[in-house]
Amino acid sequence: MTTVALRSTPLGQILVDGSGRTLYLFEAGRSNMSSCYGDCASVWPPLIAGSTPTGAVGINQSLLTTTTRKDGSLEVVYNGHPLYYFISDKRAGDTTGQAISSFGAEWYVISATGSKVDNG
Repeated sequence: MTTVALRSTPLGQILVDGSGRTLYLFEAGRSNMSSCYGDCASVWPPLIAGSTPTGAVGINQSLLTTTTRKDGSLEVVYNGHPLYYFISDKRAGDTTGQAISSFGAEWYVISATGSKVDNG
């Protein structure tokens, strides 16, 4: 089961997976559509779900959906933003991908409302 949760960080409450790993949105992405493949997905791996994802306390379940990637896998989406990890985040709670410009646009952590967090 794929779970999306909240974690307190210096950037505020942000979305993480069930293991506490930080999740990011890609500003170049289109609503509800994955736009990071190939080399991009090697650096920013998508959060893949085997079935409908579950939201932990504080997550708005109605904002939590999936989109089908080119390979047929289901990528988790929150408030229209496909969710990604950053390969350089090594531990739960790391946010080293915050506000990085990579693969044509910036990447941001996500608040409980589903908006990018651009402070910090």
